[in-house]
Amino acid sequence: MAKRINKAIELLEDDQPVYYSGLHTFSRDYLTYDQGKKDASIWADYINIGMEHGSFDMTGLESYMDGLVDGGPTASGHVTPTVIIELPVQGESAEIIRYNSWQVRQILARGVHGILLCEATSAEAVAAFVESCRYKINDLGVGYGLKNGTRGVGSEFMARLKWGLEDDNEYRAKADPWPLNPEGELLLGLKIETVEGLNNCEQILSVPGIGFAEMGPGDMHMSMKIERVPGVLPDQIKEAFDRVRNACYKNGVRFLKSGTPDNIEQVIDSGARVISGQSEEAAEIGRKYTNRKMKI
Repeated sequence: MAKRINKAIELLEDDQPVYYSGLHTFSRDYLTYDQGKKDASIWADYINIGMEHGSFDMTGLESYMDGLVDGGPTASGHVTPTVIIELPVQGESAEIIRYNSWQVRQILARGVHGILLCEATSAEAVAAFVESCRYKINDLGVGYGLKNGTRGVGSEFMARLKWGLEDDNEYRAKADPWPLNPEGELLLGLKIETVEGLNNCEQILSVPGIGFAEMGPGDMHMSMKIERVPGVLPDQIKEAFDRVRNACYKNGVRFLKSGTPDNIEQVIDSGARVISGQSEEAAEIGRKYTNRKMKI
């Protein structure tokens, strides 16, 4: 039996790695009801939907979430796999985040389980991001790096149905960032992928409400004016990985890193607990390595 709504959070609480599938962009016909029904039994623990570069398609996302629900539950007993959306807006400043907070409201109202902020650049921007994901009634951390949330009444109805909840108040109580709120079911993530973000990463990752983060190597190469060569990891990028990883560990934020069948055990031993790479084989090896009990 599932203990939580958010499968990824339940695994992370047990110090088990979480494996995800999903691209930074997708074909225009991907977000459909039928695809959702198919993905309800996906091998991954969470599904990444890239709206940073993919279409900002709320009608499609609603249909996709309906398909996930109707195709479920998962073998682990969760209503759906965890679904996390890459936010289109860049995390450069608090003003930019607040101006575009309508995107967060629209996405969360579809019943997804988390949001990933790309190009997180400043602690002020990240605090505004967390606030945009919260209801005012949930006030853990307010006055300690956060202001009141900005989500409004009326966003609960369709979202709670995707979570298998019957009561609006119950959804509002649970729709709060973990681990800031131990009972929260929202998983918020960050990409540190610019030189400016790297220079501020210790402050950024101390903001309450962030569950996981990654050092984005592709955009970091561009930000550092380094041509990316497949199979070659320059020293500057290695140092960036280490700096972001260390800041994550210091602040209790789970670190995201890519894993392959050849290196997944080393990635897990390095402390990474959110694993990208689109590899079902790597996930199988990793689950066996950590003696995971939860079904897929």
